[in-house]
Amino acid sequence: MAALPTFFPSSKASSGALRSTRERESTTRSRSSARLLNERRQAVLAEIDNAQFSWFHVKVSFVSGAGFFTDAYDIFSISIVATILGYLYGSVQDPSDPSISGRSLSVSQSLGVKIATPVGILFGQLLFGWLGDVLGRKRIYGLELTIMIIATFGQTTCAQGAAVNAISLLVVWRLIMGIGIGGDYPLSAVISSEFSSVYIRGRVMTAVFANQGWGQLAATIVSTVVVSAYKSSVLHENGSFERDLDQIWRLVIGLGCVPAAVALYFRLTIPETPRFTMDIENNVSQAAKDVDSYLNTGLYTVEPEAVANRANARVASRRDFAVYFSQWKNLKVLVGTAYSWFVLDIAFYGLSLNSSTLLEAIHFGSADKGLTSAAAVIYQNIRNVCIGNLVLSLAGFIPGYWACFCVIDSWGRKPIQLMGFGVLTVLFIIMGSAYERLTQTSAGQSIFVALYCLADFFQNFGPNTTTFIIPGEVFPTRYRSTAHGISAACGKLGAVLAQIAFQWLKDIGGENKWIGHILQIFGAFMVTGILSTLLIPETKQKTLEFLSNEDQIGFMRTGPSLTSSSTS
Repeated sequence: MAALPTFFPSSKASSGALRSTRERESTTRSRSSARLLNERRQAVLAEIDNAQFSWFHVKVSFVSGAGFFTDAYDIFSISIVATILGYLYGSVQDPSDPSISGRSLSVSQSLGVKIATPVGILFGQLLFGWLGDVLGRKRIYGLELTIMIIATFGQTTCAQGAAVNAISLLVVWRLIMGIGIGGDYPLSAVISSEFSSVYIRGRVMTAVFANQGWGQLAATIVSTVVVSAYKSSVLHENGSFERDLDQIWRLVIGLGCVPAAVALYFRLTIPETPRFTMDIENNVSQAAKDVDSYLNTGLYTVEPEAVANRANARVASRRDFAVYFSQWKNLKVLVGTAYSWFVLDIAFYGLSLNSSTLLEAIHFGSADKGLTSAAAVIYQNIRNVCIGNLVLSLAGFIPGYWACFCVIDSWGRKPIQLMGFGVLTVLFIIMGSAYERLTQTSAGQSIFVALYCLADFFQNFGPNTTTFIIPGEVFPTRYRSTAHGISAACGKLGAVLAQIAFQWLKDIGGENKWIGHILQIFGAFMVTGILSTLLIPETKQKTLEFLSNEDQIGFMRTGPSLTSSSTS
């Protein structure tokens, strides 16, 4: 009898078909989950980008800004303190005046005190920029303030001894303090950027950075008040003259701890930014909860099963970093932000850290020649330096920041930066070319100070503000802090080079004779800043995701853990 044909598949064929069916179902579920995650991510981002101005944004501005207030206080107070340090720890520079009033820091001492902080800032910006992307913004936010507080306190304890030099100790502590200050730049920029909506992001970030102006103003006010408080004791020369000067500079430096200590607690209460939570920690549901909590809108409800919806976004790595920045459209933005900050800080710190030297060079507020007492000469010199810096802060720094605040979200970042570099080019060339003539008469000195104030104004209503803002907007979340740190570090490299050049060039042909040419060089660098600005995109009213130059469709992908849990 013939065998009957078999109409049923073998067990091997049946198993293969079943496995193929399950794989198709798993792939379908995975794609569905990925689509759901991307939709939820877009919903969270839309809620952040369209949020109305709230008290949370005020808190972010205050907490982030308090750090910049402290940064500026610590950085720019040295311009005044260096004069006092010269009287105490310097050497006699003019043989015709062997008294204490004829002392000043040597070139190497002055250079060390002034560049120690920018060097520390450079390393801090690179280190904390990288850590901000690796560990998270919140996890290390506050560490930089702790370093600043410890280092500031350490400066106030520096003492001269047989085996130790006070200036050398001060340089070390200011280097450490600079590392903390440097960490503040990328972290505060990225936090304020990632929490803000597209409509107010420029103003929030400007408000944060504008605290640098208030910090510089506070440094000059505190210095003026402390110096004035010691007037009677200093002028009477009752045997405690040098002790009084020693107390003055320690008080001026030490009071910088106060705003940092106040801000430290609040920094520890700032939540992680939703963009980091989603794009780096791959937790969309937690980001949604955080947004709903701090905005308090109730517009986004997380489903119970959303806790399991963790996804795989693009992962930061050396290879991915190289791939991303190997594309000219991305690399040119980093080159533009880094070089623009580099040339800006050449002029900005070249002037700001040497403002006392410039005021003395043009004899603005010089001590009365009729004074015979060394104490009276020193007191009047210090007080005049304080008043001169106070004028520069009130007339240039503060108005410049807040003029930028008013128009940053309407004019845009790029036009303001181009305008600033253009105006600074003209101002520096005029100041440098007319330097000799302007310093000869009191009227000319007043004109020079007015031009100086205008330069301060257009630095802050221009590239000093925009070079801080733009790098916090134009890079993807996984590299935003790192790229901002790189850009900022290039700026501080410019600041260090400017200090070295200023100290070694200014006395060519005689004391302070080459300052005019230095100003002309600053003007030439500003021209190159105009060119580098052309590499940067306009960022106003645009989302951070659009500016990252990455396709956001299918940005998040489901990983093996989600697939396995879904199919089990």
